[in-house]
Amino acid sequence: MTSEKFINSNTALVTLIAACGVVLISLGVRQTFGLFINDFQRDLGVSITESGLAIGIQMLMWGLTGPIFGAIADRYGGHKAIMLAFIFYTLGIYFLYSGPNTGIFFQLDLGILVGIGLGGTAISIPMSIVGKHFPLSNRTIAMSFVTAVGSFGYFISPIFTNYSLANNGWINTLYYFVVFLLIGFVISYFVKSPSVSENLEKPSSQTTFQALSEAFKTKSYILLTSGFFVCGFHITLVGTHVPKYVIDRGLENWTAAAILSLIGLFNIFGSLLSGYLSTKISKKIILSSIYFLRGISIILFIFLPASNLNAFIFGASFGFLWLSTVPATSGIVAHLFGTKYLGLLYGIVFLSHQVGSFFGAYLGGLFHDLYGSYDYAWYLAIALSVFAAIIHLPIKEEAVLRLKTE
Repeated sequence: MTSEKFINSNTALVTLIAACGVVLISLGVRQTFGLFINDFQRDLGVSITESGLAIGIQMLMWGLTGPIFGAIADRYGGHKAIMLAFIFYTLGIYFLYSGPNTGIFFQLDLGILVGIGLGGTAISIPMSIVGKHFPLSNRTIAMSFVTAVGSFGYFISPIFTNYSLANNGWINTLYYFVVFLLIGFVISYFVKSPSVSENLEKPSSQTTFQALSEAFKTKSYILLTSGFFVCGFHITLVGTHVPKYVIDRGLENWTAAAILSLIGLFNIFGSLLSGYLSTKISKKIILSSIYFLRGISIILFIFLPASNLNAFIFGASFGFLWLSTVPATSGIVAHLFGTKYLGLLYGIVFLSHQVGSFFGAYLGGLFHDLYGSYDYAWYLAIALSVFAAIIHLPIKEEAVLRLKTE
């Protein structure tokens, strides 16, 4: 490494700020889809299972296209990958309110197109580009800023959406989303990958195939990828179905929006703390602790009496643990393999996350429609918390032999 400065160039600073703007918009819009479920059911005749399926498909497409956009970003530049993804994202929201939007078209719009858009605009790609600009000593802190600002999008977007749905209706609210996404398209131009002269690591002749082969032969990478499945299951189950769950338990619509906003607010602090602690202590211990505490948070939420206070405590506690997994997870990937193929390799880890997200969104809706409640989905989420807490412990946080010998 040539420098240990926090900001290594003007390009790095601009890239960090622009990446924060991208995830603020992308994740802010994404966080609100659960608030539309009742509107889609009433006006479009879309069942809860169908809404859950669409969001599940969205999560899968997000995960499947993440490595593709990561490879594009690694080869052609981060801004090109993100701008392309914003086009898909914008079209998905636009067609959801202006074109055919029931049946297969509902799945195409909210599921496939929006999912593809998220694959290049949400956390993984902007954060991997930021990671290329910073040395190992403070890389996780820089990336935690990106997740923290995305969390602020989580905070303000449900408040705005709840207000807009009540006063302007769901169609106009989606129109506003299109405007926000177009702004994100412009901002993404400034998420530039570092030039050869700015790169902080020694040039490597490793090919894409060699990078993939090395990763899948590394046990710690496999364990990390498996554990991130649980993260996806948790946050999509909560983000998609908690609004309906609290209403089923007798609470009001504003309580549901407040939970999502509290998740975003407290996630800011959780992400920053995770990024800071990742420079001080073992990242795998941080991850194991986060998953264990998620299980505790869910247990208290579903077994304590339904009340606004308990709902708010859940929003705050689960929010603190929401994206705090991301800096530590991406930091381990970068530490294991370097940053040359960080977009691709983290994209594959994130694919596992999104497979988990599919099951969190779909099974939540399916269990509700089959059994009249979300109980079985919550029980599964608790069991997965225990699994994830255990599976991270054997991870070895050390660079692969190739990096040690270069």
